[in-house]
Amino acid sequence: MASVVFDHVTKRFGDVVAVDDLDLEVADREFLVLLGPSGCGKSTALRMIAGLEEPNEGNITIGDRRVNGIDPKDRDLAMVFQSYALYPHKSVRQNIEFPLRSRKVPGEERSRLVEDAAAQLGLDGLLQRKPRELSGGQRQRVALARAIVRRPAVFLMDEPLSNLDAKMRTSTRAELVELHAQLGTTFVYVTHDQVEAMTMASRVAVLSEGALQQVGPPQEVYDRPASVFVAQFIGSPPMNVLSAQVVTDGERPRVRLLGGHLELTAEAAALAATGSGKDLFVGVRPEELRLADQGGADRGLVAKLRMVESLGHERHLVCELEGGAAVVVRAPASAGAPDEGTAVLLDADPGSLHLFDGSTGRRLVA
Repeated sequence: MASVVFDHVTKRFGDVVAVDDLDLEVADREFLVLLGPSGCGKSTALRMIAGLEEPNEGNITIGDRRVNGIDPKDRDLAMVFQSYALYPHKSVRQNIEFPLRSRKVPGEERSRLVEDAAAQLGLDGLLQRKPRELSGGQRQRVALARAIVRRPAVFLMDEPLSNLDAKMRTSTRAELVELHAQLGTTFVYVTHDQVEAMTMASRVAVLSEGALQQVGPPQEVYDRPASVFVAQFIGSPPMNVLSAQVVTDGERPRVRLLGGHLELTAEAAALAATGSGKDLFVGVRPEELRLADQGGADRGLVAKLRMVESLGHERHLVCELEGGAAVVVRAPASAGAPDEGTAVLLDADPGSLHLFDGSTGRRLVA
């Protein structure tokens, strides 16, 4: 088994910096998810581990071996692609055993390894079929079986569930988590889907424009986002983030936003400002924002309810503040909602607010 380490790795394509000074360690046997929007550099990072791209600067190590310049076939890893990359004219058995044949594994051992891999992934009865006779989920399992059949030190997965429907993605996520536990191998998994990251990862590494924004356990990244980017990328609906100023003229520290004020904890106010008038961003998760009593004139945000989205188990109340900024309130379906077009007052507990620097977007409150 093996760890994977990016040691200040940079990759450029002409004038475009795809990966910018990436410094990241994937622990042995960890399930690490590289998460970010299209074009953030996550697939390029994965391809550099695989040896399909070479870094312009920095080093990549797998285990205790520096792999810069080493051929992909000599890196002891397997990669599962978005497209499955199965041979259409070969049977499931032949597809799974292909990497063993290329390594001249004897026939008896090859059959045993193929049948073991097929059994792990529920493919026992499908070994004679061709890929065209399989569902999308079955094809994905064949691609996984082909990857695990030779027990590599590291598994690389590039958006492997993106071609599956929603129901199949849910079941396959669970299968992948179980597979990781069974194999006890290092997984590096690329996706833009935050649900995959939150439900599967030991740790999530969030990238934006080639730069690492934050790395940590999924719940920690959700609860304590390191930047405005992470705050708005993680969560569905995403965190409400608004421009604000600290106000210190009174008994209670507050932030002033378009539409009103929200109270701060004393600790947050001390960290956020050296004086009244400091610019910052205030974030609040939709589930932490609530409809308040209209009597609280000195606290809360005056808004207009523009739309109510019903999702069955919950409702999303889309509200518009003064100046046109939109915020979302997440409420249980059992809670009543005012009519669309109604003026409402929104509030949040001081401890639920996230504060970010107004110029850098980095988190202020530790």
